[in-house]
Amino acid sequence: MVRLFIFLAAVALVMLILALIACLSAERVRAMPRLLWVLVVLFIPLAGSIAYFLWGRPASPAVRRPAARPSSPDDDPDFLRSMDTEQSRRDREMLARWERELRQDDEQQP
Repeated sequence: MVRLFIFLAAVALVMLILALIACLSAERVRAMPRLLWVLVVLFIPLAGSIAYFLWGRPASPAVRRPAARPSSPDDDPDFLRSMDTEQSRRDREMLARWERELRQDDEQQP
């Protein structure tokens, strides 16, 4: 019975420490101000920690992330449209001119 009590006390201590670290390091907390969550976790050890993890933690990043963003610039039509500018046209023309000059130099060399 004593071992069970020690085990439960250790679990409560670990939960308390984890809840305090999570509460103090989170950007935002839900339902109550951060200071109030810290007090709840400290003064109601096991129930306060469980309450913080259930209702106080911020929503997971997967929930807050905007839906269906392109994973790379090549998949983003807005990015590809922005690449078709006057400067890129001039760059393509200059590259074509250099390639022509290189071909002419290769043809002229014996």
